[in-house]
Amino acid sequence: MYLMPEQSPTRKIRSFIRRQGRITQGQEFALENYWDKYCLDPSEALDVRNVFGRGAPLCVEIGFGNGDCLAQLAAANSDKDYIGIEVHRPGVGHLMMQLEQQGLNNARIYCHDAIEILTNSLADNSLAAVHLFFPDPWHKRKHHKRRIVQASFLDLLASKLQSGGYFHAATDWEGYAKSMLEVLSADDRFSNASLTDAFCERPIYRPLTKFEQRGLRLGHGVWDLIFIRS
Repeated sequence: MYLMPEQSPTRKIRSFIRRQGRITQGQEFALENYWDKYCLDPSEALDVRNVFGRGAPLCVEIGFGNGDCLAQLAAANSDKDYIGIEVHRPGVGHLMMQLEQQGLNNARIYCHDAIEILTNSLADNSLAAVHLFFPDPWHKRKHHKRRIVQASFLDLLASKLQSGGYFHAATDWEGYAKSMLEVLSADDRFSNASLTDAFCERPIYRPLTKFEQRGLRLGHGVWDLIFIRS
């Protein structure tokens, strides 16, 4: 769902569709009243200690959807700080509602393109984890070039993750899972956390989303990949 840079520095692959969608009254209220509290300015470099008041491990979720997973992770891991990146305002409003209702102060949001945030706003070697849960699979072959996980994205990941930090992706599209596994396995800057050098079992820390639960009931598979930065 995100912009991916092409080899040419003057053009970008558009890897998301900006769907506004319906905004509920609660989401609209959150967008109007909590924006300054939870949303960060994409034009400024992130000052972690100024924003969170500490130097805890920093985790990023790219494309958090409605924010359920990120809110659960933030609630369950008060010793970590979370940055969520999402372009769709209804999801941003929904996450802000959850953060406010639960009194969570260890999560912030960028309502902006993820590649630009990673490139311009987050410092090199600053991230303990990057999560990418159920990205747009762009299942048509002619659209595969729009998928976010490709060699140029790994260059960006390698620069932002700390040594020992990890990238965790999950998808319900087997073809995309195999493509990600191939790309990641070919990069010697990352090592597969799977003992079989294939896919991982869903770790306990990754919550099951409603979307995923529905798919599992229908017999759909889900593939998790976890690769560690050397």
